[in-house]
Amino acid sequence: MATFSIFCPCDEPLLILKKLSLIRASTCFPIPKHDHLSKFKATHKAFSPTIQYVQCNKGVLMTENQQVLKETLFQFEDYMVEKAKRVNEALDEAVPLRHPLKIHEAMRYSLLAGGKRVRPMLCLASCELVGGDESVALPMACAVEMIHTMSLIHDDLPCMDDDDYRRGKLTNHKAFGEETAVLAGDALLSLAFEHVAVCTAGVPPERVVRAVAEMGAAVGSEGLVAGQVVDIASEGQEVDLRELEYIHVHKTAKLLEAAVVCGAIMGGGETVDVERMRRYARCVGLLFQVVDDILDVTKSSEELGKTAGRI
Repeated sequence: MATFSIFCPCDEPLLILKKLSLIRASTCFPIPKHDHLSKFKATHKAFSPTIQYVQCNKGVLMTENQQVLKETLFQFEDYMVEKAKRVNEALDEAVPLRHPLKIHEAMRYSLLAGGKRVRPMLCLASCELVGGDESVALPMACAVEMIHTMSLIHDDLPCMDDDDYRRGKLTNHKAFGEETAVLAGDALLSLAFEHVAVCTAGVPPERVVRAVAEMGAAVGSEGLVAGQVVDIASEGQEVDLRELEYIHVHKTAKLLEAAVVCGAIMGGGETVDVERMRRYARCVGLLFQVVDDILDVTKSSEELGKTAGRI
């Protein structure tokens, strides 16, 4: 039987249904105005007499079956909020204030400055997708965010992009000085690997080693660093699509790819599943940077929380 994708006028996606008996019951109908409503119901009852209607909050009639489906759909926003909260708590615990105070203040300043937490959430989600528990991937998720934060601190330095604002706050070197900012980034990079080695529990050592190797490659001379080098070299020059894609893949997509792959490895995913998720993550990472570039020229610095127009 053919598969039908059914879309709801109230902008809430429905399940792809294969059973004809459910296809009719899953259709959304805009509510006709005033006295035409009962006539509409009567007409549709003639087509499918067993359907009962409920009303959703956007002026759309829904069947009772569809209402049940809607209530059982995956709550994406709730999931994102829950995972971000868990990651933020773990990051706070991972970098306590201790001596020397200034360097730990600088590390926490950028690490806990907010952000979408896309990479650590993808790390946790990929672990769960292959059947693993969130707890086995949480240290790796935190490590990925530490590395990402390091890259932002260093990217904002005067010798790189020379930015004054990040996530609506002064950049690290503006708040603590260039020397401390460099060291804070270095410390976060070092802590990322230490955190995985010390805090990961319940995972076979070979999985941990494999994931650490993935993370190291993502940030090294053939990963994030490679993208940054080519980006700096191409500043002020015309670049073709191939070179631009190289920059985006290495500077942005590689770390996002590592987040997904490492989560799947920690969760015990089979090699074929890990590689499928790698391909998915690389596409998402490239798209992520393309969207970021579009926002950079269409939004203001106030809206972005960082200096706009820096492509």
